Amino acid sequence: MPAVDREGVGGEEALPALEGVAGRGNDKLKRRVGSVTPDSSPNTLRKTTRASRIEEKTSSQREKTREEMRDTAKKGNGEKRAMDVSSSANGKKSTGSKKDDDGSFPVKIQGAGVEPFELQVHGFWLVQDAIMTILGKEEVAPRTSIALAHSGVTLDPMMELQDVKGFKAGVTLRLVEEAPPTLHSSKNKRANSKTEQSAEAPPPPAYILPGASEHPPLTTLLPTNNTHSEAPSFLLDLSVSCWNPPPGFRKLQGDLLYLSVHTLEGKQCDITSCPRGFYMNRSTLEVFDPRPAQSTPVFHCLTDLLSHISPQFKHNLSTLRHRPSLPAEESLSTPYRTLSWLGFSSLHSHKSSFSGRLGLDQDINARAADWNKELQAARDLPQRSLEERLQRDRALLQVNSAFVWAVAQAAEKVMDGCVDSFNGSNEDPAFLCGGVFMSMPAQRDQWLGGERSHRAAQRLELRCVQAYSDLDGDLQNLHTIPTALADYRGVRLSAQGLAPGIQAPEQAEVPNGLLYGYSAGPLENPSRRKLLELLAQSAKALSLQRHAVLGPTGHQLPLFTSIDAQGMLGADGRYYLLDVYRTMPADANFYVEEGEEAEGGKEEGGAETEGSFPRRYPHVLCRLRPELVKAFIQHKHTQFSQQVKAYLEENKGVEECMDSGVQFPSSDNDAVELQKRLLKEAASFIINDRIPEFMNDCIHGTDVPIDGASLRQALHQKGINLRYLGHLILSISQSDRKHQLRHITRLAFAEIVVRCAQRFFSGYIQGVETSNLSAAASHFLCCLLVPHFSAASNGEESKKRSKRRGRGGGGVSDSTTWTALSGNELWSLICQDAQETYRLKEGLGEYILIGWSVNIPQLRLREYVLDNRNKAPISPDDVLNILPVVKHITMTTSDATRMFKAAQNSLQKGLLEQAYEQLKEATYLFSRVCDDLHPEACHCLSLLAKVAYVQGHPTEARSVQLRVVVISERVLGFDHPNTIQQYVLLAVYLLAGGETALAQRCLYRAKLLLLTVHGADHPYTAVIDASLGLVLQGEQSLQYLQSALKLNSSFRGDTDLTTALMHHLLAQRLCVAGDYRGGMNHEKEAHSIFQNKWGEDHPQTKCSSDFLRNITQQAVRVERSIRQGGAELCDTPPEGLVPTQETTLEQLALVNAILKTSYR
Repeated sequence: MPAVDREGVGGEEALPALEGVAGRGNDKLKRRVGSVTPDSSPNTLRKTTRASRIEEKTSSQREKTREEMRDTAKKGNGEKRAMDVSSSANGKKSTGSKKDDDGSFPVKIQGAGVEPFELQVHGFWLVQDAIMTILGKEEVAPRTSIALAHSGVTLDPMMELQDVKGFKAGVTLRLVEEAPPTLHSSKNKRANSKTEQSAEAPPPPAYILPGASEHPPLTTLLPTNNTHSEAPSFLLDLSVSCWNPPPGFRKLQGDLLYLSVHTLEGKQCDITSCPRGFYMNRSTLEVFDPRPAQSTPVFHCLTDLLSHISPQFKHNLSTLRHRPSLPAEESLSTPYRTLSWLGFSSLHSHKSSFSGRLGLDQDINARAADWNKELQAARDLPQRSLEERLQRDRALLQVNSAFVWAVAQAAEKVMDGCVDSFNGSNEDPAFLCGGVFMSMPAQRDQWLGGERSHRAAQRLELRCVQAYSDLDGDLQNLHTIPTALADYRGVRLSAQGLAPGIQAPEQAEVPNGLLYGYSAGPLENPSRRKLLELLAQSAKALSLQRHAVLGPTGHQLPLFTSIDAQGMLGADGRYYLLDVYRTMPADANFYVEEGEEAEGGKEEGGAETEGSFPRRYPHVLCRLRPELVKAFIQHKHTQFSQQVKAYLEENKGVEECMDSGVQFPSSDNDAVELQKRLLKEAASFIINDRIPEFMNDCIHGTDVPIDGASLRQALHQKGINLRYLGHLILSISQSDRKHQLRHITRLAFAEIVVRCAQRFFSGYIQGVETSNLSAAASHFLCCLLVPHFSAASNGEESKKRSKRRGRGGGGVSDSTTWTALSGNELWSLICQDAQETYRLKEGLGEYILIGWSVNIPQLRLREYVLDNRNKAPISPDDVLNILPVVKHITMTTSDATRMFKAAQNSLQKGLLEQAYEQLKEATYLFSRVCDDLHPEACHCLSLLAKVAYVQGHPTEARSVQLRVVVISERVLGFDHPNTIQQYVLLAVYLLAGGETALAQRCLYRAKLLLLTVHGADHPYTAVIDASLGLVLQGEQSLQYLQSALKLNSSFRGDTDLTTALMHHLLAQRLCVAGDYRGGMNHEKEAHSIFQNKWGEDHPQTKCSSDFLRNITQQAVRVERSIRQGGAELCDTPPEGLVPTQETTLEQLALVNAILKTSYR
């Protein structure tokens, strides 16, 4: 048969294996896919390296060009490829190369009482970079103050390693302990569990079989075995001594702090901390004697002293250090917290809380950060070389992640009443917490739409800040303030860094020192001209039209943004742009002028007809997305003649001219009318082009949303706002292919239900006392999930809780109006909101379970029975937490993203080797910026695994794909659609390596997650079922392949090529089972599709003809044997009818879009 076309890689992404991952073994993978997934609980953020320090460090670095970095990486890649080829020939992996594939090389680290170990470094690293990497090693923990020495000379932290005399691969560097300038505390958050798994995978559970009516149990979604086992004890107590603070005469002798220790052996002693380290003194509970105890040396590290005092502490610490280590992607904390709707009930044991008694909490005596100063300092870092750009991107990511974490903490403190309003206003309160300015928008301006308009304004402000932050080049001199949104306990808080003071002097013609804005005077000065120049360039980059408008005093002024935006020169010398929420053009489909009728007319009763535009919306801040503006301009360029195209290039796009509320000069009337017409055309472009294009992509498998998040992402990529969900459902219902889009209809209905429920929940939970939050949240969820749930069914439990709570439960002021809510009332309000917002009248009730969202309270992991009418399905004890949901801007990884896109372009051209090298370089760049814990880095690694697999390196693909699964779970979530797809791809690479049992477990888990997130009626279920059918044997294989064929026929159509592939796969397995007549029938269907699509001379059609001829001949032999009285035939089918292992792997790759064509 013809060979596989290895020039085509389907899908979107792939990647090579990095050192240190492939050798982990199968036991850790079994723990991940047995029946559970790794814990995806929120992770605390690492402490950020201050941008000012990075600026000082990078200013002293030697400039290195991008070409040098690429040459270094390619040299390493070439060596790695040679190793891969030789290892595949010998069956073993070569380890003789000293240089890693990314240009790094090993050095030996020893000294300071730690066991020697090897470290991979780069020559362009600073000594400080190597020290920071060493401090992340468990062999060095808990030491925090060390230096590096070579040949007896302590190295300068700001020196590059390649400038050290005698520095080369294999050199030995010694650790030198230094006296710490301040007292540090560190926490070790490692947890390790080992679950024994059988070598053979069990048969698939009943709830993932095709057609199963049983719902998958929730308890299988998260790990439960030994995941929360307690760490071994090291001390009975460690606290600040009662003799603190040191008296004056002891301070003069260097005493910093006194600690009291109670060891596991029962020994109690006091420890003195001084600049030289730690030593045991002679104090007791009754007597203060700071003199050193006899025969007790001074230890640089506290753990060394505790090991000297307590043998049991030394033994437990040694055990902790020698436990199996986790790879970086599992041990490092993620830049942003990943929320989960399921969690565990933490076991709260009676133990001494050392950190609390030590008084070393972060908030005590900690100076609040100036987040704007930190962010702008990171933005101003040099970008002359690749190394400087990587340092800058990493600094921006660290500052932004720390800011987001501070916003989450501030939101909790503000809403819990721990922070007082500094403006003393009850109507429009503002707070300052942790350097974050938090504000609650006032509930006024009803003409804008009330609270919904304020939420929209906050969301649009964040989106436009993201657009201006993404501008590059000279436009990076136009700054925005750090901005985020925090949704917590029903309130949306706006969070910003503190704006700098205004540098421009107060003048009568410049109100409040503004340089730009509708209310700014006609002042002309160099600063204003510079700001206008930046705004003009940004308007061109964002495709916004410049306007000349009449100011309040009648003077003309240029307008490059909306009338609300304000520009100023800060006291730090930077130009800032504020209040940009109306920057993007208005959506004419939801702007109805006075006296204007909807285009489609109205019904007899006065109501707008279904699907008619323009129509009214609950608020007036409906704006077009940037993706839509870009797509519309491209559409106009291809639609109009060259003359009109030149005219658009001259006008630079579209801008808001419909509801601006300003006057234009009479000379601009024609231009304004043109802009209004363009806005209406852009709005029609959504209805007539973008939504039909999205539907077509869903039919052909280009977009396959699985849950609400993936549906939102797919719509936003097309520039379609979620307010068009109702019109999307209407368009699908009027389409002749609505049956093939039923999964999109299901997701759209579920998204509408969840969004309407969240809006009601925001107002519902605001009036609830803190002591009743869990009860109110559980009551709301009961009403949402059980439409006939009534308040009376939960009344007795509420009374019992009130009695148990007693006088401390809120007193007479505690409002319990939330208890009156019933399921019927809630669903009536949801339907009313859906009618008002999306023009939907029915069909909502059956889709709620698919639209589960992380914005609701986190629930305890257990099984919930929703059809019990005598008991509330969710109790207050099931609500584990209500966490703030922070929406923030994302920092770009410019060089890594650029290289990743170049690799994708190379793949489209069929340049696999070039794409492979580019993907390896992109992977290295991502690791330098975000340690691979980034969604785009996850996609890059996945694409690299695909390319490596296509090139014949399944071991490399397996090791990389395992990292991809871990990263996806930690960054996106354990039940994210990307995680499901990555599990399936991992199963393909595992099967190629002979790990059949693990491959089956991965497919079981993928099917479990898909059934939980969406259900069985989805196009991607066919992919998983087909994969299971190829991996399993016997009757179960046929069962899954028949299910895949049925789903493909239903979603793709009976004449689609994927349906033909399912017919072919089923025909092969039927022949293996001895059912030649059934196999012949399915192969005839496949051959008919191939012939109609490609013709008789296509290789795929010829391959199908050959296989059909073989089946027919074998069927004739069997029939003849039966007629001749049962003459025996060989039990084994002919060789041409039994798929080989290589054929099965190619078919798996084809089913999962790793390959485009395969003629087997």
